[in-house]
Amino acid sequence: MTIDLGFAWLTLLGGREVSLIDVPGHERFIKNMLAGVGGINAVLLVIAADEAVMPQTREHLTMIDLLAIRHGIVVLSKVDLVNADWLELVREEVREALTGSTLASAPIVPVSAHTGAGLAELLLTLDRLLDTLPARDQVRGVPRLAIDRSFTITGFGTVVTGTLRDSVLSVGQEVELLPPGLRVRIRGLQSHQRPIGQGKPGMRVAVNLAGVHHRDIRRGHVLTLPGALTPTTLLDARVRVVSDVAPIAHHAALDLFIGSSETPCRLTLLDTDELTARTEGWIQIRLTVPVVAAVGDRFILRTPSPSRTVAGGVVIDPHPPRHRRFRSEVIAVLTLRDQGSSEERLCQTMGRWPAPAVHREFSCCRYH
Repeated sequence: MTIDLGFAWLTLLGGREVSLIDVPGHERFIKNMLAGVGGINAVLLVIAADEAVMPQTREHLTMIDLLAIRHGIVVLSKVDLVNADWLELVREEVREALTGSTLASAPIVPVSAHTGAGLAELLLTLDRLLDTLPARDQVRGVPRLAIDRSFTITGFGTVVTGTLRDSVLSVGQEVELLPPGLRVRIRGLQSHQRPIGQGKPGMRVAVNLAGVHHRDIRRGHVLTLPGALTPTTLLDARVRVVSDVAPIAHHAALDLFIGSSETPCRLTLLDTDELTARTEGWIQIRLTVPVVAAVGDRFILRTPSPSRTVAGGVVIDPHPPRHRRFRSEVIAVLTLRDQGSSEERLCQTMGRWPAPAVHREFSCCRYH
C-alpha cells in the first residue's frame, strides 16, 4: 500500500514524456496525498473494479474539485477480477459519482495490470488528453519550487525535488529557501534522472543544492529567487465549503494545505457568522507559521481531528492588512480582485481609488 509520494515517468508512443506522481489513496495518508497534487495539471483517478467507489474515492474527488483540476482520466483497475455485468454496474456508479465535479466528462478506461487488458487504450487516451492541456512551460513571474522531498546523495550532497512553477531555474543560480530565508546555490539539475542545464515551468525537477544540509529543509519549503517572495502568516481568500459537513464557525481552527505545505490556521469570516455546507464566502486565514503563497494559488482546509476535508478555495491576496468583519469596503475590494479585469485589479492595487468607485474613476489610470 502506498503511504507516501512516489515518482516516475512514462514515455508515450510519440516520444512525449509524462511525469507521474503516485499519491496515497488511504484516508490515513491524505496529508501526503495533498503534498503531491499541488503542481499537477491532470489526474489519473484509479478505482478498483472489484471494490467500486469507496469513501476515499469521494474525498479524493472532492479535493480534485476544490483544487480546480479540470483534466483527467478515470482508470478502472483489476478488471480481470470481475465479470462484464459487474464492470458495467461499477462504470455507472463511477459516472454518477463524477456528476457535478471537474471530472464529470472524464473518460473511463478499464484496465488490468495482471493481464495487460486496456493498457494500450489507456496510453492512447492519455496521449489525447495531453493534447488538450494548456501549456505549462510559459514564463510568468518568478520560479517557485514547492519542495516535496529532501535527501542527500553520496558525492553530491543535498537534493530536493518538486514541480517547478511560473519560471525557470538554472545551474549555478543563487536561490533562496523560504520560509527559512537561506541563500543557497544550484549545483546541478535533473529531470527524469537526466542532467539538464535549466528547469522549465511544469517540469518535475531534482535540484542539487550547495550551502545547506538536507536536514534544514522540509516538505513545504519553497525554492525561489533571492528577495522575490516574502513568506506570510495572513491570507485573504475566497472559500467554498463541501457538502455534508457541519457549519464552519468564525475563528475555527483548521489545517491549511497549500503547495506542499501543511500549516495550522484560524479563520476570520469576513461576511458571515458561519459558513454552511455548499456555500461560499470571504475569509482571512491566520497562520501559526509562515507559508509562501501567490495570488491564484489553490488550497484545501481540513479539520485536525477527526481529519476531514471541509473546504477549499483560492488566494486573493497573500499579504493583506488585518480586516475588521462585515465591512462593505473590504468585501468590495476582495470582489474586485477576484472578478475585476486585469486593469482594474492593477489600479486598485496601486491605490488609485476606493473600491466602490472603480467604474467611475477607471479612465483616470487605464494607461498608467
